[in-house]
Amino acid sequence: MSEAMDRLVALADPERAAGMARFFQTGPGQYGEGDVFLGLTVPQVTAVAKQHLGLPVAELEELLDDERHEVRLLALKIMAMQCAAARTSPERRRALLDLYLRRTDRVNSWDLVDASAPDVLGRAVQAGLPSEVLYRLAASDVLWERRIAIVATFPLIRAGSLDDTFALAALLEGDRHDLMHKAVGWMLREAGKQDEARLLEYLDEHSATMPRTSLRYSLERLTPELRALYMAR
Repeated sequence: MSEAMDRLVALADPERAAGMARFFQTGPGQYGEGDVFLGLTVPQVTAVAKQHLGLPVAELEELLDDERHEVRLLALKIMAMQCAAARTSPERRRALLDLYLRRTDRVNSWDLVDASAPDVLGRAVQAGLPSEVLYRLAASDVLWERRIAIVATFPLIRAGSLDDTFALAALLEGDRHDLMHKAVGWMLREAGKQDEARLLEYLDEHSATMPRTSLRYSLERLTPELRALYMAR
């Protein structure tokens, strides 16, 4: 067991773990079926991650293979923080990105996606990685890969590059999973902060057919009058 994993296990809280298992819907047939929790908060995992930023890729993959949710989160937090740091070498970024894309099977919960996709994948696309990878993931049969695709556009949105977000939102409009509806609506809302007129143009075309959850999320920053107008459609 690695030192980083030892630190997490020492912080385990069984009572909190039981509550987290219910929250993340780990029962039979639920989206988190079979996941195992230590009962740690995100700040606790982040604090451990900061102490182990230099872990080799092979050790990060071992953490990703662990059945315990927070151990996988630890690996992804390290990867995200390294990819977000200006001092990280291009070679390290590439190795982390390669690991991420190779092991998306272990980025298998909404919080793991949201903690990692923007910095590990989104920043790479922003830096020049062809955005085709986002569309490949968006076409996946795996819920979490589809969520990675849309959430990874967050850095692009913040940089004012909105094309991929709107294109992916349109492609994912027919997705049946509520966790995708929320993610798409969230990214549309963020895009609207950058360019409200473009969001309204998108809503004019899609509000009558997009999932209601996506629509509600996308409207949160608009005026009550506009929210009422689009919800009525």
